[in-house]
Amino acid sequence: MVCILAGCDSGGSASIEKQLQEMSLQEKVGMMFIVRPEALDPDAYYNSPSDLKAISLQEVNDRMRKTAAKYPMGGIILYSNNIKSPSQLTSFVADLKALPSHPLICIDEEGGTVSRLANTPSFRLPQYPNMGVLAASGRTKDVSDAATEIGTYLSTYGFDINFAPVADVNTNPRNIVIGARAFSNDPRAAAPMVKAFVKGLQKTGVLACLKHFPGHGDTTADSHFGYAMSRKTWDEIRDCEMIPFKAGIDAGAKIVMTAHISLPNVTGSNTPSTLSSMILRDKLRGELGFKGVIVTDAMEMGAIIRQYPIEDACVMAIKAGVDILLCVREYPQVFETVVNAVRHGEIPESRIDESVRRILRLKNDR
Repeated sequence: MVCILAGCDSGGSASIEKQLQEMSLQEKVGMMFIVRPEALDPDAYYNSPSDLKAISLQEVNDRMRKTAAKYPMGGIILYSNNIKSPSQLTSFVADLKALPSHPLICIDEEGGTVSRLANTPSFRLPQYPNMGVLAASGRTKDVSDAATEIGTYLSTYGFDINFAPVADVNTNPRNIVIGARAFSNDPRAAAPMVKAFVKGLQKTGVLACLKHFPGHGDTTADSHFGYAMSRKTWDEIRDCEMIPFKAGIDAGAKIVMTAHISLPNVTGSNTPSTLSSMILRDKLRGELGFKGVIVTDAMEMGAIIRQYPIEDACVMAIKAGVDILLCVREYPQVFETVVNAVRHGEIPESRIDESVRRILRLKNDR
């Protein structure tokens, strides 16, 4: 067992309760955020993700250390603009892990088009096709072997979480965001592949994350840019999208990522699933029995910020049952908003504790 949190001894409930009691409110709230490195550097502010390539933040600086000391975070996610070479990445990850809260280091390395390391030219790593292409043979071993290889090199560079596999079912030919990133357009073909990826990855010590719950494969819009929805009923979703998600949970996936898609024929509103207690508590936790960590898709995506002030959206997400908020650009500002929401009684501290227990268990049980 690898213990990421300084001073932890086991994943037992007594140990977790002891850690929780020793944490300040600020430390607990901070654990509920995974941020880009740029969120820690006031000089690296970006208006949209397209600005990040020019910033190319690839080493820890004193501004970041100062922010991290005041606003501890649970994790940091790296993107292509943060990655230059094997030596640079090794140094960068080590320095990030040395920040006061010892954050988990995360990445999207699905294989195929979404592969931050393998698609960086200076890394001589296996080049896998999109998982839909790899899985077309029907051989789960091909997917398992690929996931193990991906996990092996991610582990070498110090990554703790891989936001993969894509558990969506690519049922809509007009879908512009999932496509061949999904294993199949048939849920019963996708399910064993999701299971194989989870098991293959996690045997390397890198945690898998099922995405994008409750399924982004039947949409026609891209939630990166704005409102996206599916008109399916829950019975239709249960008979399709839930099959690979359930397979991944049964395989041992401890993290599920929400989609910012709306399901008006399930919830009766246009509220994104990330902000819906019905989707997260009733369906994911209640019906599927998921007991692990729920992380949002990036909160800076258009489906959120074009409909809600970011502070309001983050508070809504926590109230809905989210454990970790991902990629909040205005991190210090939103951090203070959540802390104040707890202090003023808008969010019970017991709700924060509920999520922090899950996150501590995730860290301690790796």
